[in-house]
Amino acid sequence: MSSQPQSRLEQEIREQGAVLEARTEPGWQAAREAVELLRAPEITQIVISARGSSDNAARYAQYLFGLDARLPVALATPWLYEGERAPLLRGAAVISISQSGQSPDVISVARAARSQGRPSIAITNDPGSPLAAQADVVVPMLAGPELSVAATKTYLASLHAIAQISTLLGEQPGRARWFAQLPELTRQMTDAQLAQRARFDPLRELGSLTVVGRGLQFATAHETAIKLRELTGLQGEAFSLPDLLHGPVAALDERAAVWALSIGERRQPTADEFTRLRRRAGLAIAISDNPEVLALADISVALSPELPDWLTPLLAVIPAQAAALRLAEGRGTDVDRPEGLHKVTLTR
Repeated sequence: MSSQPQSRLEQEIREQGAVLEARTEPGWQAAREAVELLRAPEITQIVISARGSSDNAARYAQYLFGLDARLPVALATPWLYEGERAPLLRGAAVISISQSGQSPDVISVARAARSQGRPSIAITNDPGSPLAAQADVVVPMLAGPELSVAATKTYLASLHAIAQISTLLGEQPGRARWFAQLPELTRQMTDAQLAQRARFDPLRELGSLTVVGRGLQFATAHETAIKLRELTGLQGEAFSLPDLLHGPVAALDERAAVWALSIGERRQPTADEFTRLRRRAGLAIAISDNPEVLALADISVALSPELPDWLTPLLAVIPAQAAALRLAEGRGTDVDRPEGLHKVTLTR
């Protein structure tokens, strides 16, 4: 473990288990209110508005709502909602995800939903924010103040809120015991990854990072890439395996690292696919519940195959948080205020 004083970022990573524990019960109540809106018979799709890490949480919702409730979920195009001819939201409910609730373009989609009489839900860490004011139902993240610029505990809180909503919407009562275990599982993963974060040091010698994840792990792939890129400057990109193999795989060479999220019943990459990627890259990292994949990696993080697929994205992102923290520390970066990154980004 690092001997230097803990940054605010490290403290907030360590708080994640406590955040999930604290929001579980009040989160269920907010989720029930959200589901009442989403069960309206005229709702045939969900449109989600978000930016940055919240956009990655939206990708998780795309897959989980599709699996649980068989509802199609689209990511909004906020630029289109700034003018007077915003897209029509017929049959849609709008969910907006924003840690701060301040981003004008995210708010613009929620405002369009209100003006068109469409149901609107805000998932935010600030229930008094402008975004919350536009929503019919506010689902609070309840993460407490997040003072470090990089989102960690608010990202996990967003996924937790989405999972609760989807559990009720898709009538999945058997998940209750896993929500009870999740805070401790998060603490264990966090403690282990922070204690062992020096093993990610070989990433310092490489020029790029390709993160591969599919299905529920597609969100984790994007959040892994953005976390390492924004905190360390490492050129990170996320792909599903099919998209990577459609051409971008050519960029993998000895100066590149590949980070594979091979988790769950329909996991990709398989051991054979990971072997092919490994041969092209200078370093291979695997976050997996597949012993064959783990054995092929230079750096491996094992997840239990007993964990349900919907839960694993909340744990699988923690190694990326630890790696980003470690590499930023090694660069001498102010990890709480990295260059070019702002807590509230007022994009339009």
